[in-house]
Amino acid sequence: MTSKKNNLWKISGILLFVGITSLLQACYTFRGASLDPNLKTIQIQNFTTQAAGGPTNLTLTFNEKMKEYFQRNTSLKIANINPDLMFEGSITGYDVEAKATSSSDKGGLNRLTIRVQVKFTNAKDENKNFDQEFSFYQDFPQNQTVAAVEKELIPKIFDQIVLDIFNKTAGEW
Repeated sequence: MTSKKNNLWKISGILLFVGITSLLQACYTFRGASLDPNLKTIQIQNFTTQAAGGPTNLTLTFNEKMKEYFQRNTSLKIANINPDLMFEGSITGYDVEAKATSSSDKGGLNRLTIRVQVKFTNAKDENKNFDQEFSFYQDFPQNQTVAAVEKELIPKIFDQIVLDIFNKTAGEW
């Protein structure tokens, strides 16, 4: 009887492993297959800033995040002349506001919100072009200054914005 239970557990474990492995392979294949094979090149123009505030390297940080993400997650090559896909835009908002109050009527939490206006051009299919604002935020304690938490919060905010941009464009491929 114990032998049959052990065999059932082994078989169940093997089936679970095979199922999870198949699922992961299917997801990976789907992700790779979603890129139109006619798309070979991408250009990410240097984003500008129209926002008041933020560190001086804000646009540089965003530009590098965009380039790194698309190079790491697609087979597209960076091109400066006649790209198949092009991104351009600007950081339009860098705002800090009080979000939650404490018993002393001071903001218990502050929120840093960054907004980025993105113009996407698909040279192979103009129906997929868009011009859209993306934004995300991170909260931080009111007893800290934004200057003290920027180095931690900005990468997290940009990671989400870049992911949202990627999902918007990749969902259209």
